[in-house]
Amino acid sequence: MDAARRIVALDEIAVDDTLLFTIRDGFDREEAILTRLADGVAAYRNHCQHWTDVRLDSGDGAAIRDGELLCQRHGALFEQATGYCTTGPCEGATLDSVDVTVENGAVYLTEPDYEFEKLGPSGEHDLSSRGRIDFSGT
Repeated sequence: MDAARRIVALDEIAVDDTLLFTIRDGFDREEAILTRLADGVAAYRNHCQHWTDVRLDSGDGAAIRDGELLCQRHGALFEQATGYCTTGPCEGATLDSVDVTVENGAVYLTEPDYEFEKLGPSGEHDLSSRGRIDFSGT
């Protein structure tokens, strides 16, 4: 596997925790969340399906509650393994996955449209801090 696509060693991802990392498509940066599963890992773009300009986390990775990823803004819950929303304003939606694989004890980005940039946040302006008028009551 290409060393430039290596994200992290598998044992550096705590069970029932997530790891925030930055990916790039040309000049465009995005954040993704990596989560460890019983049989591997899963990764998702770091935005809620309720409002896609809102991050799942507060800057350091998404919280996990009873095996589900939690949107800290809306309270939506997403299955760790599938990204499927089980509860919340976007119930039935699915997080956008990012292809990753585990090889020789390390996690690699295999999503062809992105390059791995770094661990941690992108440093881009956080749109989730903006006020919003919502007529749906959520």
